[in-house]
Amino acid sequence: MTLRIAADKDTGVAVVTLDRPHKLNAVDLTMAAELAAVWRELRFDDTVRAVVLTGAGERAFCTGLDRDAVVPQPNSAYMQDDPLLNIGPKANDLWKPVISAVSGMACGGAFYLLGESEFVVADPTAVFFDPHTTYGMVSAYESVLMAHRMPYGEVARMMLMGTAERISARRAYDIGLVSELAPPGGALEAAVRCATVIAGYPTEGVQGTVRALWAAKEAARAQAYAQAPPLIALGNLPGERQAELFAGRRSGEFRTR
Repeated sequence: MTLRIAADKDTGVAVVTLDRPHKLNAVDLTMAAELAAVWRELRFDDTVRAVVLTGAGERAFCTGLDRDAVVPQPNSAYMQDDPLLNIGPKANDLWKPVISAVSGMACGGAFYLLGESEFVVADPTAVFFDPHTTYGMVSAYESVLMAHRMPYGEVARMMLMGTAERISARRAYDIGLVSELAPPGGALEAAVRCATVIAGYPTEGVQGTVRALWAAKEAARAQAYAQAPPLIALGNLPGERQAELFAGRRSGEFRTR
């Protein structure tokens, strides 16, 4: 298993942990399938009324798609297979509240998970960035999801600056991506505390509110998603060129703001 699930039946809170710390919790195809399965299973578990999502280890919440994952693509600009499209709770019809607890790096494909969370709690080690443009890729789905969570100029800067900049936990809090800045090492505890409060409320009202909140942006998201496959097909460099750029990266050459 690439996930750990711990449920407290007394509080009604389940903690889902991305458990590939040696890979900075990057999502491989196995984890993608397991995430989808977990969200689907939680739909039927009435003892779980709220969920906290976090990552194992201190270095990263999630660094997106594992670059070793092999994803064959159709030879068409209109048909692109994205293995991360179904890793989030909303994509799997789960309308129980999900709170993300972030420590360390959250980048690239991590935004599929953050974008489908109700809110984000972070500790001071958290940093957010999107490497797509640096390596010759279009940031499409990630940009759409974050455009609903951050001011346009902030998300545009994050996506376009690639690996040259990282958004600190404090900056993320100031612009609204993060709802609570916890003490060092305290993101999970703070998120569980919020989830416990929410899980104690009547289920129908909570789930109805989650569904209403998502409905407020669902139509715009669906329209934007429809544009993503051809934009990715037209804008991405060939895989071998992406790999060259990735292999030539220099660690530590970034600004945190």
